[in-house]
Amino acid sequence: MTSVPLLGHASLDEIFAWRPAGTVRVRDFLAEVAALAGRLPAGNNLLNVCQDRYRFTVGFAAGLISGKTSLQPASQSAETLRQIQAACPDVVCLCDDDFDTLDLPRLDFPVNATVNPEKVAKIPVVPAEQIAACLFTSGSTGRPTPHTKTWGRLVKNARAEASRLGLFAQTHSIVGTVPAQHSYGFESTVLLALHGNAPFWSGRPFYPQDIVCSLNAVPPPRLLVTTPFHLAALLSAGLEVPTVDLLLSATAPLSPQLAAEAESRLAAPLLEIYGSTESGQLASRRTTAGPTWELLADVQLDQADEQTHEQTNNQSDEQANNLTAAFGGHVEGRVGLSDIIEILDNRHFLLHGRHADVVNIAGKRTSLAYLNHQIAAIPGVVDAAFFLPDDETPDGITRLAAFVVAPGLDNRQLIAALRQRVDPIFLPRPLVLLEKLPRNSTGKLPRTQLQTLYAATLKHAGR
Repeated sequence: MTSVPLLGHASLDEIFAWRPAGTVRVRDFLAEVAALAGRLPAGNNLLNVCQDRYRFTVGFAAGLISGKTSLQPASQSAETLRQIQAACPDVVCLCDDDFDTLDLPRLDFPVNATVNPEKVAKIPVVPAEQIAACLFTSGSTGRPTPHTKTWGRLVKNARAEASRLGLFAQTHSIVGTVPAQHSYGFESTVLLALHGNAPFWSGRPFYPQDIVCSLNAVPPPRLLVTTPFHLAALLSAGLEVPTVDLLLSATAPLSPQLAAEAESRLAAPLLEIYGSTESGQLASRRTTAGPTWELLADVQLDQADEQTHEQTNNQSDEQANNLTAAFGGHVEGRVGLSDIIEILDNRHFLLHGRHADVVNIAGKRTSLAYLNHQIAAIPGVVDAAFFLPDDETPDGITRLAAFVVAPGLDNRQLIAALRQRVDPIFLPRPLVLLEKLPRNSTGKLPRTQLQTLYAATLKHAGR
């Protein structure tokens, strides 16, 4: 069995991360990893809920060299913890705050552990086939599902992304707004620090002012790893933002309008990453350059037949059911994708939305992603989401709903603006105005949250 180094650094004195107290060298990091590894109890599974990105990474690495699998659920709800404990009875929960672990065994991160960085002599190695992490889907369309990742493939993942972003040619300082437990945050901050020549800021800024402060805390060139939700909030806050040299976005579709505004306001190129928890990241594109995605190194796609997709609004049922699989490179095995993909050649493709997002009303087809883009593009709309209920109305026709944050606009104005953009059959009934949408820490809107909003709307209407 081959082994792969824990880190890709050439020197123990290179900078690994930045914390409020200052720089962290590779040898400092490894000393803390060894100290924590000595405190970990027996068992094969570590539930790492550390909120500080540096402490999370120390915990991940300590578990890795101890032969433990890092369990990383997108949600840390009580129900998720119960499911994990049932599946992994030997789990221990690593915490760095007052997180409620219920009745799970708990280990608090040792804040003042005695370490001696100067005794660190070399970078540890880990078997390539060792299961390093188990990532869970967000559960936005159902129950969270676990997906294991081997260490060798995770390293390939990091190196493929770092190469695409140009990080090997020039070291960038990463500021990430996405949790380290999330697959995108894990790949594009933690793994890039370990094997992508890109030290990160230890915090996880959420609000625009926090993002600005975090960017100020690290030297240029800077890479901001974020989401459309956080990016839109940052741009609308009107703050003076430090120089950003590269922007990276994922977790939700990014509109060309927002991408163009971000590149103009921040004077930096913006790249999107496409992938999933199941497959890992697969491709990237510069959104302002067009809709075409380019696969990462050695990743391949194929479909059951050679039939290509037309625009989503004109798809036949046969095309809509055509499934795409990803394999090769850092992908673990062969992974079916939930998206409607048009393969252009062996390196490029177009993305037409998710199979689960396809809306068919009275024979007309569109996608929730398309509808969300249209309503979000209306001047005055701050945030919005369409919702397709599970139930049909008494006339047998599914009615779309929409939840909108648009201070200064009323329902009549919004419907009139939407009527100019979408077929009348896709106009939402009801359209509900809210102060904010219940997005999670990655900017996603879990279907359960939208279902709750929809049920409350029907109850209020007496239906």
